[in-house]
Amino acid sequence: MANKHEVSIPVGMLSVVGMRGCEDMCSKVDAYLAEWRAARHGELTEDADFNGYIRDSYLLKTKCPRFGSGEAKGTILESARGHDIFIVCDVFNYGVTYDMYGMKVPMSPDDHFQDIKRIIAAIGGKARRINVIMPMLYEGRQHKRSTRESLDCALALQELVNMGVENIITFDAHDARVQNAIPLRGGFESVQPTYQFVKALVNNVPDLDLSKLMIISPDEGGMGRCMYYSSVLGVDLGMFYKRRDYSVIVNGRNPIVAHDFLGSDVAGKDLIVVDDMISSGDSVLDIGKKLKAAGANRIFICTTFGLFCNGLENFDKAYEAGHITKVFTTNLNYRPQELIDRPWYQEVDMSKYIAYLIDTLNHDESISGLLEPVHRINKLLAEKGLKK
Repeated sequence: MANKHEVSIPVGMLSVVGMRGCEDMCSKVDAYLAEWRAARHGELTEDADFNGYIRDSYLLKTKCPRFGSGEAKGTILESARGHDIFIVCDVFNYGVTYDMYGMKVPMSPDDHFQDIKRIIAAIGGKARRINVIMPMLYEGRQHKRSTRESLDCALALQELVNMGVENIITFDAHDARVQNAIPLRGGFESVQPTYQFVKALVNNVPDLDLSKLMIISPDEGGMGRCMYYSSVLGVDLGMFYKRRDYSVIVNGRNPIVAHDFLGSDVAGKDLIVVDDMISSGDSVLDIGKKLKAAGANRIFICTTFGLFCNGLENFDKAYEAGHITKVFTTNLNYRPQELIDRPWYQEVDMSKYIAYLIDTLNHDESISGLLEPVHRINKLLAEKGLKK
């Protein structure tokens, strides 16, 4: 990887903006970029097109100070003229707070999204290109209109491209078809962390046996994601169908009446339940209980984003009852320390993958090889002796 980009000219001098709450992630990304680029020796790095290519850090200093009323402004503390800028923001980081009228207020997704726009406005059109990496897509669950209601995600994407953003990178979008809101302007990629989850599984479950493994989709909407896991690993697939009560609305949604399983016998098998997010966790915990009652062996939950909106106590109880064995989530969204310390939790680090994406896009090269991980997965399984 270190020498891959030696002969291609960067779009501009690389700069990474880590928004509030993304400091740890961006420091890891920055370290990878500095290491890889320092390893690329040659006369090309002395060329004017490679000005500032090798630096100790690629982080651009910015800030979004708040007034006592809660209003804010975006400020860039160093030059960004001609730079290829990648803005990284976790819009669901509620661990970041600000003072408003003497109160500590956690930043909402709306606050984070506004700060992205403030930084873009502060750049003032001086950058060569602006890219936004938003791991969990802002308003991604409000992606389609079911009745007379707003289409927040579509509006947000249009706002970004209208402000000059050329590439929007997100992970495991709730529905990637929302990119239809910007069909002609701006690139949109919904990246799947499949390889990183498989790697985390084989590294943390040394006795994993593909002949006794099964992939479970928690609902019909996640079947496409799970079919990929099933096909790559060469294992069986099952699905739960959610029966809802459409006569009632609770917290903006129709409550789930029951989960009905469709698939082969799960008795004695290790199961991997794959989903895009854990919100309250009620659904996945109910599924774990039903699978365990059906004779399943170990149950591993793999979700890209672990929000745990209703706390961790129900997961503690499910773990103690044996309904779940391990919960894998990425570090793409905020994880409080109390979650990281749980015995049933395992983090999947995505910082190196993001660094690869940034490094490749800065050279204006195709990222299709990074988006399609089947060869890397097969190589990993072969190295671990798991390939059939």
